[in-house]
Amino acid sequence: MDCGDEPEMPEQQGGKRRCQRHTPKQIQELEAMFKICPHPDEKQRMQLSQDLGLEPRQIKFWFQNKRTQMKAHHERTDNCTLRAENDKVRCENIAMKEVLKNAICPSCGGPPTNEDSSVIEQELRMENARLKEELDRVSSFASKYLGRPITQLPLDQPLAMSPPDLSMRGYSNHGPSSSVHLDLLSGSSSTVIPFPFPAAVSEIEKPVMLDLATRAMEELIKLVQTDEPLWVKVGHDGREVLHLETYERIFPRPGQQFKYLDFHSEASRDSGVVTMNSTSLVDMFTDASKWAELFPTIVSNAKNIEVLATGIAGSKSGTLVLMYEELQVLSPVIPTREFCFLRYCHQIQEGLWAIVDVSVDYPGENQLASQSWRLPSGCLIQGMPNGCSKVNWVEHMEVDAKNRIHQLYRNLVHSGMAFGAQRWLSTLQRMCERFACLRVTGISSRDLEGVIPGPDGKRSMMTLAQRMVNNFCARITASNNHGHVWTNPSGFTDVGIRLTVYRSPGPSDYPSGLILSATTSIWLPLPSQRVFSYIKDAKTRAEWDVLSNGNSVQEVARITNGSHQGNCISMLRTLNSSQSNMLILQESCIDASVSLTAYATVDLPSLDMVMSGVDPSKIPLLPSGFAILPDGQPNGEGASTSSNPMGVASGSLVTVLFQLLVSSSPSAKLDIETVTTITQLINATVQQIKVSLNCPSI
Repeated sequence: MDCGDEPEMPEQQGGKRRCQRHTPKQIQELEAMFKICPHPDEKQRMQLSQDLGLEPRQIKFWFQNKRTQMKAHHERTDNCTLRAENDKVRCENIAMKEVLKNAICPSCGGPPTNEDSSVIEQELRMENARLKEELDRVSSFASKYLGRPITQLPLDQPLAMSPPDLSMRGYSNHGPSSSVHLDLLSGSSSTVIPFPFPAAVSEIEKPVMLDLATRAMEELIKLVQTDEPLWVKVGHDGREVLHLETYERIFPRPGQQFKYLDFHSEASRDSGVVTMNSTSLVDMFTDASKWAELFPTIVSNAKNIEVLATGIAGSKSGTLVLMYEELQVLSPVIPTREFCFLRYCHQIQEGLWAIVDVSVDYPGENQLASQSWRLPSGCLIQGMPNGCSKVNWVEHMEVDAKNRIHQLYRNLVHSGMAFGAQRWLSTLQRMCERFACLRVTGISSRDLEGVIPGPDGKRSMMTLAQRMVNNFCARITASNNHGHVWTNPSGFTDVGIRLTVYRSPGPSDYPSGLILSATTSIWLPLPSQRVFSYIKDAKTRAEWDVLSNGNSVQEVARITNGSHQGNCISMLRTLNSSQSNMLILQESCIDASVSLTAYATVDLPSLDMVMSGVDPSKIPLLPSGFAILPDGQPNGEGASTSSNPMGVASGSLVTVLFQLLVSSSPSAKLDIETVTTITQLINATVQQIKVSLNCPSI
């Protein structure tokens, strides 16, 4: 049992004071509070005093003693780790000396010459220097994040540490192969630029990273629980952004090295209810592939580099993962943001989870040429009795201010809406609704004509449509990791039409052969909801779909996959068309941050297989479509801006993507006629949309 630091009884004989023993319940409450907040303020101490029946000074001294105890524990752990490593190297050193004593020259069978000994000695000196450099790097790492250096050994005791494997590891992407260099117009080529992931985190760095993650967790919980003046509401939608002066006062970082002079801060907060239980959410958040599947419009690449700590007793609580992710906005002119970061998961109490992300510089030679840095960010997930979860999301990053953003998207990015908490949470809500619809076994009465016969066919159709949306999002962005570089041919101004070409090995995901992609972005003086409703509607498709040749389009089946009527999967048929054996698979989705419509042609035999419940993973798709974003201009502000040339209150940013299978031959070459065809096609589509929406002069 713990003892308080203040006397509760009069002095006893011999001048000694009897200490007040805390009850098990009091200790349990204090321990629980310490996990959430190791440094309670006066108000919190007074509340604990009232709840537990202890004096405020007892509460204060208990927390002081607990912090001292934890600090001593960490230092003992550091010392034990370093001592074990040092003993290991000393044994290896002795063994090497014994081997050198008995070394035999392979040529003559005698002892090695002085020249050989000199070479071996020189190699050992070089190895010593390398190990010392590695020790300096780890010590710097510890000082940077812990605020104190790791306890070091005497200089005459060399530190043993296996250096990270700096060999290149190819990052596995799910896009088509682009290992073949293809000339496109001015000589650009489609290449993959992988991030060289390290082989393993050294044992000495793991406790450092755990300490960093624990501190980040403490900060995240405070950010969620604290309101004004730390957070202020801005804009007509009541978005919450961080008040930086208050933040720096509450969370001082003396000697902080990762806030650079040319960086500016983006920090936002949002909360809402999602239709998924807390356990399932935590499971998806700690697996990079599931994480990317949950946020296809935001996460273009994700990978678990290494699991540094597993959960306690089979739980996810205590899980620490070193991860990599690349974040995107659905446009080829907005640079993606790459992060190497720690993700730490902690169960605060039954049904209440906290998940925090924080960037790390790791490893030295393999650092990302990153223009962004994630400060403690993440979410608190509270399970609800109805199987849903309340999520409080905090997004905080620092971004290089020198990173140029195209004028069309400056308001969206600089407002923080492009990568902010509102976008993450609205996407999570929409995707959780989609997963809930996927689990429903019945067929909705909204499904037309009874075309989809049963729940297996519905699930297969939804799985195929999700893969189509994922491929669409992967191809429309500026990510080099997907194996393409957009080229803006001469003769086009502003955003213009950007092109890329790649070879697909097929047969799954994409058709086999040479594929040409074309994209452009435009601004329209209309709300994004209006533009989305027009594009997704089968009744108006013939107005902009040049390939329909003016023939009307009929919806033959629909699967609703969300509370908003715009979230649905449709099968469309072009009437009076010569291609009677082809249908159009289309998925439309919308939330507060983005709306998109992706579509691809599928032949009838393949669709029959899908509707019968067969696994659709081998059916190739070549998606095209539209991504529609708000322009970031607050409502009520009528001043003209660079991304708002008409000076109206707000508008939408529309990105169009067309993809064309040039040839199924693996040795096909791209010709200028094909480039001309696809540019004319995308130009005609954009003009038709402008005319139909009564904004032809834009």
